[in-house]
Amino acid sequence: MGERAVSLTGVYASTAEENFHVRFFVGPPGQGGKRRKEDFPRGPIHPSISPVTRSGILYLVSGPSGSGKTTLCRRLAQEGLAHYSISCTTRAPREGEVNGRDYHFLTREEFAVEIEAGAFLEHAEVHGNCYGTLISEVVDFLDRGQDVVMDIDVQGAELVRACADPVIRAALVDLFVMPATDEELEIRLRGRGTDPEDVIQLRLDNARTEITHWTGYTYLLLSTDRETDYTRFKNLLLTERMRCARLTPVSK
Repeated sequence: MGERAVSLTGVYASTAEENFHVRFFVGPPGQGGKRRKEDFPRGPIHPSISPVTRSGILYLVSGPSGSGKTTLCRRLAQEGLAHYSISCTTRAPREGEVNGRDYHFLTREEFAVEIEAGAFLEHAEVHGNCYGTLISEVVDFLDRGQDVVMDIDVQGAELVRACADPVIRAALVDLFVMPATDEELEIRLRGRGTDPEDVIQLRLDNARTEITHWTGYTYLLLSTDRETDYTRFKNLLLTERMRCARLTPVSK
């Protein structure tokens, strides 16, 4: 059997995405990531193992500006491994950002209407702007067995963790991403070269405050380089997919 060993902070597991004896598949956009019996291998499996389906994972990812968390989340979605949850915000779009792709950009009045309608899984005001996650961006996908990745601030993450919805609680996997040193954090924030000193100092202060929240997360990723970070980031999701509590036998 074509397996490969994956090392993730001391956890070893055979994942072999293409040839594991219980294989899972998240369909590309448009297929809804539906679980299908034909996604399992055609060869015989152990008689004690019935065909199973897997519940979706809510991959909640936080980290300070400059940690690379958004790049990690976007790449995971681009590879078809998870649905990227698009947040709502009242802040103005930055250069290059597109409504409906990067954020759902709303006025404060529109945001208030969504709150009143109960449309948000969580919402909070951060640095003077409102941010929120639509229920439709998360629960609908989890119900279909599709994984969802959320790029979310620490305040929003606390609200998601406190959610009483059993679907959310069972699906949740939370990860904090941050540079290994304060010096590396400053290098990354200064590396953009487009911000005045007062803006850089504000971002550094905010980032250092956010970093103090890492102990509230289940997993921590100390960022090094992009490829190493992504390998570890992806492998955590693949490992969580093998958790027995996420598997349900398929009725014959």
